[in-house]
Amino acid sequence: MEHVLKLIYQIIEDRTMMKLNVMLIDDNKIDLFVNQKIIEKVETNANIKTFASANSAINYLKVLESSPRTQVMFAPDIIFLDINMPEMNGFQFLREFNKLKIEKKENIKIYMLSSSTNFEDVQEANKQKQCIGFINKPLTYQTIKNVLIQSRPFLTQPIKLT
Repeated sequence: MEHVLKLIYQIIEDRTMMKLNVMLIDDNKIDLFVNQKIIEKVETNANIKTFASANSAINYLKVLESSPRTQVMFAPDIIFLDINMPEMNGFQFLREFNKLKIEKKENIKIYMLSSSTNFEDVQEANKQKQCIGFINKPLTYQTIKNVLIQSRPFLTQPIKLT
């Protein structure tokens, strides 16, 4: 019995040591930088990827899609997605994201961001099944802390003992 308990504790410790993969998508490079620093302050064990366009983020995800072995380590756990961007906005990104065949895509938590208080954007974001929240910019320490506490994928997945 003691051996089983040690194994369980080791599995839990390994899960809590996993890096949290966060993807920031925003055409405003200052917002990207500031948001990255806030996340780093809240979560020191995060792997943060920043993208200044939704197109480059989708291209990154397509590369992951073509290599299932890397998806486990590099697929995002959380995506912070700006709504208003040139070329491809946040809603267009979501349409492209839906087409991807990434393992456990349903576990990726997407938060849509906007500095606008456009009620239509909020309504549209709430209609998106992948979007689990709408956040007004700028992001704050407390907002990020709340999101990260709610979004720990390794604490919500069942532990399998073999």
